[in-house]
Amino acid sequence: MVNGGDLDHADPLKHFRSRFVIEDPDLIYLDGNSLGRMPKAAAERAREVVSQQWGEGLVRSWSEWYEMPERIGAKIATLIGAQADEVIVADSTTVNLYKLVLAALQARKGRTDVVTDDLNFPSDVYAIESALGLTSPPAPSPPAHEASPQARGNKLRIARSTDQITISEKDLAPLLTDRTALFTTSHVSFKSAFMYDMERITALAQEKGSLVLWDLSHAVGAVPINLNKCNVDLAIGCTYKYLNGGPGSPAFLYVRKDLQQDLQSPIWGWFSQANPFAFDLIYKAVPNVRKFLVGTPPIVSLALIEPGVDMVIEAGIERLREKSVAQTEYLIELWEEHLKPFGISLKSPRDASQRGSHISFGHLDALRIDKALIEEMKVIPDFRSPDNIRFGVTPLYTTFQELEEAVQRFKRVMKDKIYEKYSAEAPVVT
Repeated sequence: MVNGGDLDHADPLKHFRSRFVIEDPDLIYLDGNSLGRMPKAAAERAREVVSQQWGEGLVRSWSEWYEMPERIGAKIATLIGAQADEVIVADSTTVNLYKLVLAALQARKGRTDVVTDDLNFPSDVYAIESALGLTSPPAPSPPAHEASPQARGNKLRIARSTDQITISEKDLAPLLTDRTALFTTSHVSFKSAFMYDMERITALAQEKGSLVLWDLSHAVGAVPINLNKCNVDLAIGCTYKYLNGGPGSPAFLYVRKDLQQDLQSPIWGWFSQANPFAFDLIYKAVPNVRKFLVGTPPIVSLALIEPGVDMVIEAGIERLREKSVAQTEYLIELWEEHLKPFGISLKSPRDASQRGSHISFGHLDALRIDKALIEEMKVIPDFRSPDNIRFGVTPLYTTFQELEEAVQRFKRVMKDKIYEKYSAEAPVVT
């Protein structure tokens, strides 16, 4: 097997690592699919926004801040194959999903179903159920194979994965009918990293007259996305993973241009008012994607998104994907040689075309192994119940040598059974 150091030496993107804050070079950070490392430029941007724009400029700085949701949204648009005026930064991922689900249901009156899958992020499912609860009265509990017990009005249809790694088209297709108002799920699954064929599945749902909404949270900044080419209707995504926007940084949403006039946001606020500073009591929505803004954006955290987005644009999403595939392939090779003999299973697709930028490993003692890696091995992955250890590969700063060393430390945990000293009780945050 090729040495990780040699692969790093040949890496054309290696210089980007020096532009991130790395206080402890011995700490191997493999949780960038939950929270990206901090760009050094973000600290500089924070000082500018807090000390100069707020401290000195005071309210006068709103002339700089007001257009920030659109300006940063336009940059994100270049990463997801959208037009500049189709993307805006706003609220959280779940709030954006909630707004767009309700907008879709209102636009497809007479249709009763929303279709998703059981690999989708649970918060997305909660938001869908909440939206359905507002648009239909309670009904008898639906069949267990079609929807969760909390679904109202027998409207939520959930496709089930047979292996908890992938979803096949044959599992999904029967749920898409002339009753389907919306199909929505994650482009890249948060547990397994399974990646849908966006173009094919979008067309499949639209053939039935359904709108389509993709959650790009585990994809944006790591895999190429072309929403316009795939004719996607709606999308949402977070900015704190591969875009390195910081903890709790605002999310973004996309609405295809030809839908912006007709779709209505269910939450009205002054930042989506056609003339917000007229302070008119009669609401008139601006007729573009800005209508999905609500209240005053969180300016400091919003500003800190931009340095990470700029770096991803500079590196180029195709080059980042090329490195990501090489690194996840390398990690799978390391798993096969060093970890598989200890009963560690692979819980991500082997086919790189069906895989995002993280690798999940499985073991009955995954939580205790995760604790041992963090507490004693200085490796930070993350645990996802019930038995997943995720290694997030962030091509901007993850090195091949780090992956090689992380697997060696993982092997030591298994060989010496270091994990057995740790409790199987889950902490509040994993």
